[in-house]
Amino acid sequence: MKKLIFSIIATTGFSLYTLAQGCLEPLGGGSDGAKIIGYIQPQFAYHFYGKSLSGQCLDKSTFKFNRARIGVAGSIPYDVEYYVLLEASPNAYGYPYLLDAFVSYTRLGPYAKMSLGSFESPISLELNTPCNALHTINRSLVVDELTPNRDLGFMMLGSTDTLNLFGLQTVNLFKYSFAITNGTGVLGLDNNNGKTFAGRIVFTPWKHLSLGASFLTGNYKAGDPAATQDDKRTRYGFEAEFRIGNLLVQGEYLHGDDKGSYTVGGGCGSTPELRMGSVLRDGYFVQAVYSTPWNLEPVVKFETYDPNKDANANTDRQNIITWGLNYFLNDWTGIQLNYLYKSEETAAVEKPNDCILVQVQVRLK
Repeated sequence: MKKLIFSIIATTGFSLYTLAQGCLEPLGGGSDGAKIIGYIQPQFAYHFYGKSLSGQCLDKSTFKFNRARIGVAGSIPYDVEYYVLLEASPNAYGYPYLLDAFVSYTRLGPYAKMSLGSFESPISLELNTPCNALHTINRSLVVDELTPNRDLGFMMLGSTDTLNLFGLQTVNLFKYSFAITNGTGVLGLDNNNGKTFAGRIVFTPWKHLSLGASFLTGNYKAGDPAATQDDKRTRYGFEAEFRIGNLLVQGEYLHGDDKGSYTVGGGCGSTPELRMGSVLRDGYFVQAVYSTPWNLEPVVKFETYDPNKDANANTDRQNIITWGLNYFLNDWTGIQLNYLYKSEETAAVEKPNDCILVQVQVRLK
């Protein structure tokens, strides 16, 4: 059965990606020299906004690029790897920019890989699932809102590899990653003396089950110019993944505590909005994915996000159900269809904001 490569890794070999740093598969193929890497994701989106009071249709549709990335990766004898990836699609910044770029020292094998540069922050299961390996077109709202995406700094990551535990052989019983970063994102220079600390650990006690936890904490330059001390940001999360046969079930909870200022929006390739004040936020998602023998992969996902836990007794919570179907033409090309049903607990009458997304993904062969 042919499968798109992101599905192969995400469902049957997901452990390869669990603590990855970049947007494509890890290196380590054993060959020297450079390899061109990348993928494109053209997309069509139709948003249902209902009708105005005068009866005018407010629906909107557009063709766009979700992502278009190209780069180079390779290894240098001995024990050095490099990885550079450029985001070239039209985006909120208005220009192409360097997405991932890091150099890694791999002498210690699977136990400790050390990297310096720009990479995905080691927090959240879904954030550390590369964009080309997502089962739904978009990441969950709580992940986009509460995780910092990428940052500049130092990371150490690794796993226990193969162990004999109580007479039973286990593979990657523990996987970990820890990073010290500027905290200002991939395009921002450090603007204070504080650093951001983030880490994640995944425990696989049974080949079908993985459990994980992650955190992030740091001090940031105050958003309010009149403030006399830095803002503070704290995140923690818990995750679980169950795999048996062709069925994959994943779930994740994230909690965020921002003091002084916080950001709204953002996510991959977009600019967040800065707001003053302190806020507590949280949310979670659960999704089920099934790989069929006909190159089709149905997906259903429920997610919920509370943008302010102290306001109105959680009546501002947002819920989204995504119904999806992925079709794989070959190992490098796939088509994703998603319908997003959105509901808000604030509205006496549900607001029309559902959407249909269609995305084609092609990876460089």
